[in-house]
Amino acid sequence: MSDRPDLLPGGLVAVVLAAGGGSRFAGPTHKLLAPFRGRRVVDHSVTAALDAGFSRVVVVTGEADLGLAPDPRLSIVGNPRPLDGQSTSLQLGIGRAARLGATAVVVGLGDAPLVDPATWRSVALAEGPLAITDVDGTLAPPTKIDASLWSVLPTEGDHGARALVHGRPELVTRVPCTSLSPDIDTEEDLARWS
Repeated sequence: MSDRPDLLPGGLVAVVLAAGGGSRFAGPTHKLLAPFRGRRVVDHSVTAALDAGFSRVVVVTGEADLGLAPDPRLSIVGNPRPLDGQSTSLQLGIGRAARLGATAVVVGLGDAPLVDPATWRSVALAEGPLAITDVDGTLAPPTKIDASLWSVLPTEGDHGARALVHGRPELVTRVPCTSLSPDIDTEEDLARWS
């Protein structure tokens, strides 16, 4: 156990999915590397997970060389098949988290730079095996998934935890959140939220 009261329990590991191709983003660089409020999009996402108090943060990379700043809490795993869909990244992230001793993961997106550390932390500490943010009835990552549910997550296609959340509503804890957490998918998104 850590002496730092801000650290989350060690069995909770953050997983940032940052392997997608960003095909809808027509800018001069990959969307994760695009400048956003003084830093790159992906840097906001990874830093928020680190600042939430996770002792380990797994980042699943793929299409873009993210060149993340070194941090002993980061564990980088490359997805050799990122175009096969989000499920491949989710499975790789969970696999790495399991090897790090995780009993639950909190999965967020590398292209959602406005998700703040407090949101990551609230989801991580929510009761129950499955928790997700709720902004006025809209559910969005980050999503906490207990190890007891990992075996029922998709293993192929462009699916993450959404099917599990919608298919097992009795397991879901909705974590109220007051701010939107939009994905940056297009140049218009980047301009709108900058």
